[in-house]
Amino acid sequence: MNILLVSTQDYIHHPIPSRHHNIFEELATRHEVHVPHFHVSRGKERKTRLHVHEATRFPVKSPLLHYTANAPYHYRVIHNIIRDHDIDVVVGAHVLAGTAMVRAAKKFDVPVVFDLKDWFPDSAAAYYKNPALKWLLREGVLAITRYNLDQSDIITTVSPGLVEKLRNYGYEAELITNGVNTDLFRPMDGTEVRSALGIAPDAFVIGFAGAVERWYALDEVIRAFPEIIARHKNAELLIVGGSLFTDYIDELHTLAGDLGISKRVHFTGTVDYSDLPGYIAPMDLCLIPLSPPQWVDIALPNKYFEYSACGKTILSTPIPDMLRMGGDHIAVYRDREEFMERIDELALARGGGATGMEEHSWKRKAEAFEKIFARLTGKL
Repeated sequence: MNILLVSTQDYIHHPIPSRHHNIFEELATRHEVHVPHFHVSRGKERKTRLHVHEATRFPVKSPLLHYTANAPYHYRVIHNIIRDHDIDVVVGAHVLAGTAMVRAAKKFDVPVVFDLKDWFPDSAAAYYKNPALKWLLREGVLAITRYNLDQSDIITTVSPGLVEKLRNYGYEAELITNGVNTDLFRPMDGTEVRSALGIAPDAFVIGFAGAVERWYALDEVIRAFPEIIARHKNAELLIVGGSLFTDYIDELHTLAGDLGISKRVHFTGTVDYSDLPGYIAPMDLCLIPLSPPQWVDIALPNKYFEYSACGKTILSTPIPDMLRMGGDHIAVYRDREEFMERIDELALARGGGATGMEEHSWKRKAEAFEKIFARLTGKL
């Protein structure tokens, strides 16, 4: 089968692989998969099984300017891929490039699967502080997203909450949750990484791994950390990852310095994704401090799957779909007082968390998409 993927990211330079990387690299072991390249990130180029087609005429770094300036060229590239490579099905999850995708696909009568990874009107606005710009982006992206969904044959999405949100807008969506590479993420010894980071063997390590952006309230975690240190003399905070399009991580560095706890807060910056399980290994407690209320009811973070597969205890703000997944390795806090209470409890427990995430492996998610493609095209 010939498949065209129109991803939300710079497919070969984005430092953190998305669900599309994990699913479509698996599909590319048995299908021909094509992807346009939006050169908006500056990370090192990753290897891929997909056929990459350059789709960037103006390599602007700002996502908003990049996708706007390149929109006409995106349509031309996507149109030509469908025409020249006998594409059987198109899968997309982009806003502006998603519109180019659905228009080109309809021209050639190719079925479209729109895979809504999150609620784009909110996520597009999340990178910006100006209220007027945030409102304009939210309303504009909502209109474009609705057009894309209207033109799609099947909608898939990542969480039961987002299925319900889409239903409220009049759309029926099929659920394919995020997953985890169970060959990569597994319990392992963190002693060597602790030593490399200058963390004592007996330290109580509270950690976070992922994109360091404002929708995770790590500033609140750092503000609470002097009190944590006062209660737990061996506490250390490990933040693994970097900011993608904002200066949030720089703000966190400054905040830790202002509070006088820089020596107890360890920032690794962006690490290779293949090394991420090794950096999770030293953590005794893994955080998911998801903050924006408009996201909480639709979120099912990859971190849940990755931390769980590594056998870690999770401390999180209340995320309903994650809690429905189950597991006695999840503790919840709603405010700073509960955060401190859970830290005290979990510092004493220091136990392991869930493993056995095979049913949520990316291979299973690829098979779920394959069934949808077969249903749409009549091909296996």
